[in-house]
Amino acid sequence: MKALLTRKTIFIVSIAVLIAIITIVSVNVFDSGGPITAVANAVSRPFRFLASTIARTFESIYSSIYRYDDLQKRYDQAISDLYAIQRAHRETTELLEENNRYRALLEFQERHGGLVLEEARVETLSASNFVSSFTISKGYANTDKPIARGNSVITENGILVGKITEVNATNSTVVSVLDTTFSAGAFVGESEGSVTVKGDFALMSQGLLVIDYFDDDHIVLPGDTVTTSGAGKVFPMGLVIGEVVEVLRHSTGVGRYATVKPMRTIDITIADVYIIISFDSTG
Repeated sequence: MKALLTRKTIFIVSIAVLIAIITIVSVNVFDSGGPITAVANAVSRPFRFLASTIARTFESIYSSIYRYDDLQKRYDQAISDLYAIQRAHRETTELLEENNRYRALLEFQERHGGLVLEEARVETLSASNFVSSFTISKGYANTDKPIARGNSVITENGILVGKITEVNATNSTVVSVLDTTFSAGAFVGESEGSVTVKGDFALMSQGLLVIDYFDDDHIVLPGDTVTTSGAGKVFPMGLVIGEVVEVLRHSTGVGRYATVKPMRTIDITIADVYIIISFDSTG
């Protein structure tokens, strides 16, 4: 066995030496790699082509991954920039709205001297077929101003939206102008003389008030503005309540009445209101 292994080893080594000699001779004689080298090249050519193709494929995949990562980073940055722009726009819009609100309030106060106001936030709304009210964020414990039942509640433009009916520690309840318990002395258009505008059970669901039973010589026309007259010194004079929609005659034929659409009612678009703490009742 040992002798057989030795003979096999000698045979393999001899073959290897022979191939080496042939290769050397081929290179020297043919100035090339010789037939063995050519055969080796021919045999290895498909493998080298495959290896080259695989290398190019991996290079392309790597390049694509790199470009994707770069595009993803750019996309993420663009989204971040967009959010920043939207946030800045929102903050700018809020500042402009606040500035416009305070400018309108200042103009209103200049037209109505002697007003003492307290700003409040609208907290909750309550509306049904029987009640129209809302709560605001000021009560007797979170302001140094004497908030009281009967105080008018307005927008920054001086539009009357209701009056306080209950004062708690940190909030107050306000009935809106649509509520059936609301009433106010009012002037209509250019007419002289005060009428009473009030909430009406039948009209509340339509978002309307009523001016009931006024004389035929009292000129009331659709489109006329309805403002507080100051009668009874409950509301300051000149607060805008609404606008006349229709002028009708009662079915009995006695007297006329008019429906009035409030100029502004409390809804989710109103966040801030102003309480009239006191006013000059001599104006």
